[in-house]
Amino acid sequence: MTEGMPDLSGLLAQAQLMQSQLTATQEQLADERITGAAGGGLVEATVSGTGELVGLVIASEAADPDDTETLADLVLAAYRDASKQAARKQEEAMGPLAQGLGGLGLPGM
Repeated sequence: MTEGMPDLSGLLAQAQLMQSQLTATQEQLADERITGAAGGGLVEATVSGTGELVGLVIASEAADPDDTETLADLVLAAYRDASKQAARKQEEAMGPLAQGLGGLGLPGM
């Protein structure tokens, strides 16, 4: 092996390990459930750890047929709250894996 050249078999093994860790982390995130709320709990939105909306609970007092605009705003706010929490979880879970990409010893990383 030439001095200064990365060990390609070692890099490949490291990359495969990181790929399996990434896949496991993504599966774990998909199984997580995060709930966001709005209107003092009148509306709750539940998302997966990957941000997919998987549940919505609306209290009957929030359902005023003469004011659907407020209800829509509450639904959006609850979803955004849950999505922000999911994004933080994703960052926490994926951060160490993304940092590991720089440790592969590839040129320019």
